Amino acid sequence: MIILVTGGTGFIGSHLCKKLLSMDHYVICLDNNFTGSMENISDILHHSNFEFIRHDIIDDIKLEVDQIYHLACPASPKHYQYNAIKTLKTNVLGSLNVLGLAKRTKATVLLTSTSEVYGDPNISPQTEEYRGNVSCIGIRSCYDEGKRAAESLFMDYHRSNNVDIRIARLFNTYGPKLHTDDGRVISNFIIQSLKNEPITIYGEGTQTRSFCYVDDTVNGLIALMNSDYTSPVNIGNPNEKTIKEIAELIIKMTKSSSKLSYEQLPQDDPMQRKPCIKKAQKILNWNPTISLENGLRKTIDYFIQKLHFENGYNSNIRPPHWIHYPESHM
Repeated sequence: MIILVTGGTGFIGSHLCKKLLSMDHYVICLDNNFTGSMENISDILHHSNFEFIRHDIIDDIKLEVDQIYHLACPASPKHYQYNAIKTLKTNVLGSLNVLGLAKRTKATVLLTSTSEVYGDPNISPQTEEYRGNVSCIGIRSCYDEGKRAAESLFMDYHRSNNVDIRIARLFNTYGPKLHTDDGRVISNFIIQSLKNEPITIYGEGTQTRSFCYVDDTVNGLIALMNSDYTSPVNIGNPNEKTIKEIAELIIKMTKSSSKLSYEQLPQDDPMQRKPCIKKAQKILNWNPTISLENGLRKTIDYFIQKLHFENGYNSNIRPPHWIHYPESHM
């Protein structure tokens, strides 16, 4: 099967490409590398069934494919707010282009939407039927409303043109290959703790998130693609933690001397995230399997190696074999 992955050099996209190759598919990775990196695909770049195309998905492209995973879009506030108009273009024009390609080739096309379509929710856990509490004019709206517009386009192409669609609403995902400077919670906390710097917490740290390890997310995406379900499905880990709890756990696991530092909460930052995954469990037979502690251990090891490679040896950054994780985290 020939599979196109837009955003394929990004964090989740690169993991997805590697997984699809292991399943003997031919993978076309398309990315403009705004937030992605060739380093993320360095281990598969010369695979005989892998092809990389440097291209911006807001521009039309002609390919022959069987499946399309549409991941292309900056996903961290720091990156999607850098050029809000371009973020909207990626969500709208990019989605129009992949939907047009799917219509022409009769490919199945999957949109990686987001839990951000729920905004700052007033119900928990968030079900797919919940319509959200989203600001359409705030600083996050380029991403939140962009993804909502993309979902609308996907549903309209399905209803009007019988395009075979899938919509995955991804909750917070973490793991190796996270960008070191994207401003998101896990990468920020790990890097700051490894450097023994203050851990930056916005607000009081009582806001919650539910973190899903990237391998689980990728498996969920593949399960959804190969189902016949055309309505949105939550893909995430319902293990809800406060931001302060995450920071304290990372400090403990890295044996860091970092202290917590509190700053003002950004505008429209949601106070709660917890997915209801009953649909994914029932329809896809999917469940997250990797615990937060085990996932963090893999991610911490990755960032230690990454920081050593980028900065050279630094006595304040301990290699993986110097960290002895608490027994409860093994």
